[in-house]
Amino acid sequence: MSDVQRDKPFYDMADAYIALANTQLNEAKPSRVSAAALFAASRFNAFVIAAAAENKAQLMLEKEAAIAYFLAQYETMLRENLDEHLARHDQHSSQLARDESGAIVDAPDI
Repeated sequence: MSDVQRDKPFYDMADAYIALANTQLNEAKPSRVSAAALFAASRFNAFVIAAAAENKAQLMLEKEAAIAYFLAQYETMLRENLDEHLARHDQHSSQLARDESGAIVDAPDI
Protein backbone atom coordinates (compact mmCIF):
# COMPACT_ATOMS: atom_id res chain seq x y z
CA MET A 1 0.00 0.00 0.00
CA SER A 2 2.99 2.22 -0.44
CA ASP A 3 1.28 4.28 -3.13
CA VAL A 4 -1.94 4.68 -1.18
CA GLN A 5 -2.08 7.43 1.38
CA ARG A 6 -2.95 5.83 4.68
CA ASP A 7 -5.97 7.90 5.58
CA LYS A 8 -9.17 7.23 7.51
CA PRO A 9 -11.61 7.36 4.55
CA PHE A 10 -9.52 4.77 2.68
CA TYR A 11 -9.47 2.40 5.67
CA ASP A 12 -13.17 3.00 6.32
CA MET A 13 -13.93 1.82 2.76
CA ALA A 14 -11.73 -1.25 3.19
CA ASP A 15 -13.30 -1.98 6.58
CA ALA A 16 -16.79 -1.89 5.00
CA TYR A 17 -15.77 -4.68 2.60
CA ILE A 18 -14.21 -6.66 5.44
CA ALA A 19 -17.37 -6.26 7.53
CA LEU A 20 -19.45 -7.62 4.66
CA ALA A 21 -17.06 -10.55 4.23
CA ASN A 22 -17.26 -11.26 7.96
CA THR A 23 -21.07 -11.51 7.74
CA GLN A 24 -20.72 -14.01 4.90
CA LEU A 25 -18.72 -16.31 7.19
CA ASN A 26 -22.07 -17.27 8.71
CA GLU A 27 -23.03 -18.93 5.42
CA ALA A 28 -19.74 -20.03 3.85
CA LYS A 29 -16.23 -21.18 4.68
CA PRO A 30 -13.51 -18.51 4.85
CA SER A 31 -11.89 -19.89 1.68
CA ARG A 32 -15.15 -19.43 -0.24
CA VAL A 33 -15.67 -15.90 1.09
CA SER A 34 -12.07 -15.10 0.18
CA ALA A 35 -12.51 -16.46 -3.35
CA ALA A 36 -15.67 -14.37 -3.81
CA ALA A 37 -13.87 -11.25 -2.56
CA LEU A 38 -10.96 -11.85 -4.94
CA PHE A 39 -13.35 -12.39 -7.84
CA ALA A 40 -15.28 -9.23 -6.99
CA ALA A 41 -12.06 -7.19 -6.72
CA SER A 42 -10.82 -8.48 -10.07
CA ARG A 43 -14.16 -7.84 -11.73
CA PHE A 44 -14.38 -4.30 -10.35
CA ASN A 45 -10.74 -3.54 -11.25
CA ALA A 46 -11.31 -4.82 -14.80
CA PHE A 47 -14.23 -2.39 -15.00
CA VAL A 48 -12.07 0.48 -13.70
CA ILE A 49 -9.33 -0.29 -16.23
CA ALA A 50 -11.78 -0.61 -19.12
CA ALA A 51 -13.63 2.57 -18.14
CA ALA A 52 -10.38 4.54 -18.07
CA ALA A 53 -9.43 3.48 -21.60
CA GLU A 54 -10.58 5.78 -24.37
CA ASN A 55 -11.14 2.87 -26.75
CA LYS A 56 -10.57 -0.84 -27.27
CA ALA A 57 -7.15 -0.29 -28.84
CA GLN A 58 -5.95 1.65 -25.79
CA LEU A 59 -7.35 -1.00 -23.47
CA MET A 60 -5.51 -3.70 -25.40
CA LEU A 61 -2.27 -1.70 -25.24
CA GLU A 62 -2.54 -1.07 -21.50
CA LYS A 63 -3.95 -4.44 -20.45
CA GLU A 64 -0.68 -6.16 -19.46
CA ALA A 65 0.67 -3.10 -17.64
CA ALA A 66 -2.58 -2.80 -15.69
CA ILE A 67 -2.48 -6.49 -14.75
CA ALA A 68 1.14 -6.15 -13.60
CA TYR A 69 0.23 -3.09 -11.53
CA PHE A 70 -2.67 -4.79 -9.77
CA LEU A 71 -0.69 -7.98 -9.15
CA ALA A 72 2.16 -5.96 -7.60
CA GLN A 73 -0.26 -3.95 -5.46
CA TYR A 74 -2.00 -7.11 -4.25
CA GLU A 75 1.29 -8.78 -3.38
CA THR A 76 2.47 -5.72 -1.45
CA MET A 77 -0.82 -5.42 0.46
CA LEU A 78 -0.98 -9.15 1.22
CA ARG A 79 2.59 -9.17 2.52
CA GLU A 80 1.93 -6.12 4.71
CA ASN A 81 -1.25 -7.63 6.14
CA LEU A 82 0.38 -11.01 6.78
CA ASP A 83 3.26 -9.24 8.54
CA GLU A 84 0.70 -7.48 10.76
CA HIS A 85 -0.92 -10.81 11.60
CA LEU A 86 2.47 -12.35 12.37
CA ALA A 87 3.31 -9.43 14.65
CA ARG A 88 0.19 -10.05 16.76
CA HIS A 89 -0.23 -13.77 16.13
CA ASP A 90 -0.04 -14.99 19.72
CA GLN A 91 -2.54 -12.42 20.98
CA HIS A 92 -4.93 -12.92 18.05
CA SER A 93 -4.91 -16.73 17.92
CA SER A 94 -5.85 -16.96 21.59
CA GLN A 95 -9.02 -14.92 20.87
CA LEU A 96 -10.45 -17.26 18.21
CA ALA A 97 -13.33 -19.50 19.23
CA ARG A 98 -13.05 -22.95 17.68
CA ASP A 99 -15.36 -25.95 17.47
CA GLU A 100 -14.37 -29.55 18.23
CA SER A 101 -12.79 -29.95 14.76
CA GLY A 102 -10.64 -26.85 15.26
CA ALA A 103 -12.60 -24.72 12.79
CA ILE A 104 -13.10 -21.07 13.67
CA VAL A 105 -16.69 -20.58 14.77
CA ASP A 106 -16.74 -16.92 15.69
CA ALA A 107 -14.14 -14.89 13.80
CA PRO A 108 -13.55 -11.39 15.18
CA ASP A 109 -13.71 -8.46 12.80
CA ILE A 110 -10.12 -8.16 11.62
